[in-house]
Amino acid sequence: MMNPQVAKQTNPYQTLLLLPKPLVHGSCSWNGSLITVPAGAKSSSFPRKQSRRVGVSPSTIKASAVVTPISYTQKTVNVKAILTVQRTLGGFLSNIGFEGVLDDFTDLLSGSLLLELVSAELDPKTGQEKSRIKGHAHKTDCGCKLEFVTYETSFKIPADFGRVGAVVVENEHHKEMLLKDIVLDGFPEGPVNLSCNSWLHSKCDDPRSRVFFTNKSYLPSETPSGLRRLREEELVILRGNGKGERKKFERIYDYDVYNDLGDPDRNADLKRPILGGKDHPYPRRCRTGRRHCATDRFSESKSNDRYYVPRDEAFSEAKEITFTAKKLYSALHSLVPRLEALNDKDLEFPYFTAIDSLFDEGVNLPPVKGDSCLKNILPWLIKAIEDSDDILQFETPETMDRDKFFWLRDAEFARQTLAGLNPCSIQLVTKWRLKSELDQEIYGCPESAMTTEMIEKEIGGFVTVKEAIKQKKLFILDYHDLLLPYVSKVRKLKGTTLYGSRTLFFLDPDDTLRPLAIELTRPKIGEKPQWRQVFTPSSQATDSWEWRLAKAHVLAHDSGYHQLVSHWLRTHCVTEPYIIATNRQLSVMHPIYRLLHPHFRYTMEINALARSSLINADGVIEASFSPGKYAMELSSVAYDKQWRFDLQALPADLISRGMAVEDPTAPHGLKLTIEDYPFANDGLVLWDSIKQWVSDYVNHYYSDAAQIQSDEELQAWWTEIVTVGHADKKGEPWWPELNTPQDLIDIITIIVWVASGHHAAVNFGQYLYAGYFPNRPTIARTNVPTEDHTEESWNEFLKRPEGALLKCFPSQVQATTVMVTLDILSYHSPDEEYLGKKSEAAWDEDPVIKAAFERFSGRLMLLEGIIDGRNADAKHFKNRTGAGVVPYELLKPFSEDGVTGKGVPYSISI
Repeated sequence: MMNPQVAKQTNPYQTLLLLPKPLVHGSCSWNGSLITVPAGAKSSSFPRKQSRRVGVSPSTIKASAVVTPISYTQKTVNVKAILTVQRTLGGFLSNIGFEGVLDDFTDLLSGSLLLELVSAELDPKTGQEKSRIKGHAHKTDCGCKLEFVTYETSFKIPADFGRVGAVVVENEHHKEMLLKDIVLDGFPEGPVNLSCNSWLHSKCDDPRSRVFFTNKSYLPSETPSGLRRLREEELVILRGNGKGERKKFERIYDYDVYNDLGDPDRNADLKRPILGGKDHPYPRRCRTGRRHCATDRFSESKSNDRYYVPRDEAFSEAKEITFTAKKLYSALHSLVPRLEALNDKDLEFPYFTAIDSLFDEGVNLPPVKGDSCLKNILPWLIKAIEDSDDILQFETPETMDRDKFFWLRDAEFARQTLAGLNPCSIQLVTKWRLKSELDQEIYGCPESAMTTEMIEKEIGGFVTVKEAIKQKKLFILDYHDLLLPYVSKVRKLKGTTLYGSRTLFFLDPDDTLRPLAIELTRPKIGEKPQWRQVFTPSSQATDSWEWRLAKAHVLAHDSGYHQLVSHWLRTHCVTEPYIIATNRQLSVMHPIYRLLHPHFRYTMEINALARSSLINADGVIEASFSPGKYAMELSSVAYDKQWRFDLQALPADLISRGMAVEDPTAPHGLKLTIEDYPFANDGLVLWDSIKQWVSDYVNHYYSDAAQIQSDEELQAWWTEIVTVGHADKKGEPWWPELNTPQDLIDIITIIVWVASGHHAAVNFGQYLYAGYFPNRPTIARTNVPTEDHTEESWNEFLKRPEGALLKCFPSQVQATTVMVTLDILSYHSPDEEYLGKKSEAAWDEDPVIKAAFERFSGRLMLLEGIIDGRNADAKHFKNRTGAGVVPYELLKPFSEDGVTGKGVPYSISI
């Protein structure tokens, strides 16, 4: 640290200069103020006669922008500013092209970053902003192998300048740069830190400078007087004006409906309904402002470039290089044509050994003209043999490695409803008989075909159905009413089919589930009456194969629901409005912004990727999952009928599904209906840890309800989430009020849980459980052989039932495409930030918050040990461990990089 120095003023007055307005938002005119230039001062330290703006247009500037000139007759403190810039590929410091050469000259001749120090307080005599202190920062390290480069400049700060509250920065390079942080060193009380982690645009792209505030957090009412205007105007910039197409370098956050999933200009069959609005309620996405389609004025056109996301929401280069949206996009667009060139895209696997060969031998991929980069995109999957064809060879999922036939066992089918990829759908049966709520005139008889006698036979004499319901022993996966309205539509599509389904389970005395029956239903379609059948487990040959085929249909339903609802809708989709509102309404100085910020890392970028390659018309989801082109429309129905913000809290979710009841004497205040429920067991420990951390944080800044109610930024944030981000549900009575610190704790805990724990539970096990696709087929392509069969088709089934199952499974192209996708989406990148592992710089500024975070981190380390202990206890935890069973680790907080089946990042980062 530099020692403070006092400058000796021998001849303080040398010349007089007109002082332009300081680099404030929108300042671009002279105010005629006079300052004196101290002897020996360099002219570059003072304003040049050039307009510069920070933020909005001049017409919006308030009178408070008038400044008080600096007096250099006082004692001064020498302060060094050190800026850390990350070296980036293709951006600043790449030295590629003419602009890179120009930037090198800029560094050499005059410095390339113009800094202005902003006082935190107004002048006490005039009530005006103090003049800013300016300086050009120069690059100090030209080493090409360093990850970071530093820039430095020095300032002489008068004693009456007060605390520095912000630094305004102008990037005079021709390219953007990634500014990591600024340290002001030399103050008697210690250095001032500003964590930036932001792309600094070139003034060639936007003449407005950027403002960065110090790491100290302030509620709006506590904002230092000299920073209030900057705080307000920075939010104005981030909101934008809702007009025009967004540019890559911009940081504007705004809302739009999902009107960009279709591509009607390419093909009329690729037109898709707009999600968001009365007809198809849906959360809002980030507005990009792209032009509308020529053939459909309501749909937004496609882009050859990446979809716009605010600049600081983009992936880091570490994630870009190892595992990114670009990589997935490139892999799919390179892989699928090769697979289709190899086989008919509808061709099934001929034998189960052909599926095994994907892991053992791989598949020769014929070259496609103009494409030779696949092995560079996915080196761990693609193995090149000399310079000829590439070999696509998958890693064997641990589930299959431990037990090759795990997917066949009914016990494993049932266990995965509690400890698998989608543990959020199983629910308690509370009424008998099961009955549909759909219109009987349209869909047929509402009562289930499952009878009391049938179910009691399968229970095996333990209890009657009535007793089983009373004792909370019957559970169900119920996709009947959600899917049945789409059966007729989906069956008109080529290569897929659909049923409404119900799957019933019984809880055995050892706390494990056992499947009892599957009911598949086809509604009335045209002249065809309703068709339905109940399948049960059997040791008889024909019945057992019918059961396997029925199970394949249910697994396809569960896979679709998992991907479209449990995963996409309940995490990625609903979180985007939280991110937009947070950036539009909460200043970066706001403590709640700083609490939430790490939980939003990369989410908007991965969502933009999903819109361009995964959930778009003819994308991976439509091409490989049962609902086909109706997949996203189906997720809109689920949002409309099922999603509630308050039920995203894990305890509330468990209670709503009958999987728990409130019990103040039980751990976590809940008594689980199934005591050995791994997702709930581990999830509740994580939920409580998150809630305690959020409580410590919120209670430090808000001591009473009055502070919550008077916080205009906070109230605007929550109002915008409810009324704009989730506008189609704004009138629902279940939205929480935001009146007290406890209300805020509950709201934030839900948002944090969804972005961390819930997402980790439904995402990072995708390759583990679905990498061997017979365990979780994404699509069922043929009807069960008992529906309207002919003598010929029935005889074909009897002759080779294995062939019927393989035809029902995804095709070779569908299966391999999904396997590549799931492998990528299950991957932790090397720069992954795990919950509780690394503190934020702003948290470390406050000793109380720093201590609270350390306690939070300690609780998560304890959770690691708890999970290890549970997984080692096969006697008491049969649903999470056993012979050939992969231990349940999806909610273990920490992980190494790669496909690991564990690790809880802060955010929805992939």
